Amino acid sequence: MEEVLIIDFGGQYNQLIARRVRDLHVYCEVVPYKKVDKYLEKKEPKGIIFTGGPNSVYVEDAPKIDKKIYDLGVPILGLCYGMQRMALDLGGRVERSKSREFGKTTTRFDRSCPLFEGVEDSITWMSHQDLVTDLPQGFEKVSSTDATENTAIANKEKNLYGVQFHPEVNHTEKGQDILKNFLYKICKLEGSWTMEKYAKTAIQAIRDQVGQGKVLLALSGGVDSSVCAKLLEKAIGDQLTCIFVDHGLMRKNEGDQVEAAFKDSKLHFIRVNAEDRFLKKLDGVTDPEKKRKIIGEEFIRVFEEEGRKIGSVDYLAQGTIYPDVIESGSGDAAVIKSHHNVGGLPEVVDFKGLVEPLRQLFKDEVRELGQELGLADYLVWRQPFPGPGLGIRVMGEITKEKLDILRDADAIYREEIAKAGLDKSINQYFAVLTNNRTVGVMGDYRTYDYTLALRAVKTTDFMTADWAKIPYEVLEKASSRIVGEVDHINRIVYDITSKPPATIEWE
Repeated sequence: MEEVLIIDFGGQYNQLIARRVRDLHVYCEVVPYKKVDKYLEKKEPKGIIFTGGPNSVYVEDAPKIDKKIYDLGVPILGLCYGMQRMALDLGGRVERSKSREFGKTTTRFDRSCPLFEGVEDSITWMSHQDLVTDLPQGFEKVSSTDATENTAIANKEKNLYGVQFHPEVNHTEKGQDILKNFLYKICKLEGSWTMEKYAKTAIQAIRDQVGQGKVLLALSGGVDSSVCAKLLEKAIGDQLTCIFVDHGLMRKNEGDQVEAAFKDSKLHFIRVNAEDRFLKKLDGVTDPEKKRKIIGEEFIRVFEEEGRKIGSVDYLAQGTIYPDVIESGSGDAAVIKSHHNVGGLPEVVDFKGLVEPLRQLFKDEVRELGQELGLADYLVWRQPFPGPGLGIRVMGEITKEKLDILRDADAIYREEIAKAGLDKSINQYFAVLTNNRTVGVMGDYRTYDYTLALRAVKTTDFMTADWAKIPYEVLEKASSRIVGEVDHINRIVYDITSKPPATIEWE
């Protein structure tokens, strides 16, 4: 398989670089600079990308790598800090600029350079205060701005390139074209990374790992665990047991939808209806952090009880995806990552090891894989949902009545978003039942009922998010339907706060 190595120097866009490369159908892995030697002992990448980073290359503790990497004969593209690292390593000079360059910048390109072939002068995104002032031997300038002479450098003979800007961000207008030139024209890659091919290789890998062993999976009904279950079912059939803990805090009809998706499959599907048990534990609790802990702890207890009933299990499956790996420092697989809803699972049963078939994939690739495997669309495109479920979307004390009110209102809101064709462009949208009651009037009667908040955001990484500008007519239709069809709600508000300063969820 064609593979590109992305060496992480601590840049804030490391995941985004990998996403852009994957979007161009090239497989890549993000590896911290301290672990590059270990990676190269096992793999031979077809191309290498140096990420940006927060440090200056000339400070004593600046991130470094062994200079032998430049002698591998593999094309290298350095981004921002990565370009400065390359220039300094190869004998150039990097100095502090008198005026930093930040934000959208008009940039000129030398189109005779393979990196910029067909790329018109356009806007790039800059974020630097250091400059490459003297080029290493064999390099030439191939791009500039009014403030920076050496905006991009190239040694065409050795296939070494560096750019001072960030081609991976949307603000760089021709960024994807530049990355495509590097991958296809310079690295000579074919772009063979597809979910069709991945499904075949992943199924075989699961069979090779598991053999005739039994596998246990905690199925939440979320995208990751559902795709994981479908992939495992294709690979090992009835050797897989899925435990679905329905804590009564799911959205309208979701428990039944999850069961329907897997009831006719080869795997063993166990649904545990534990609503009464969870609500009893949550009775009278209003603090959101306490709610989360109670729900998480009870989930573990229920899973433990059901797991012991099964008996001997050889492997524990988990829907870990690639952002989880990157955010944990691309850590070793020896330690199981603690999920907010399945923390502590290693203590449930004795097992030989973990099965994590989605570990190489980003969320959008997981969805694409789900479609490739024939998983139902309502699971593939399921909205992100917190582990505590509606428990943190009902503000204040949780009751069955309040959950049912929220379920009905949220279903209407999601239905209207879908009808308007916005369900794929808005990254997360949901309703929150606040603990506020307000005076209203319906017909000739005074009411004193709940205020419902609607929330919708657009984001690429869920670390920051902008509130979605939903058309007024869509909000109006949702508001009118909710108040008309759902009892005990007489006022609707729309949350227009971005993250930060707010979080995406309310609790």
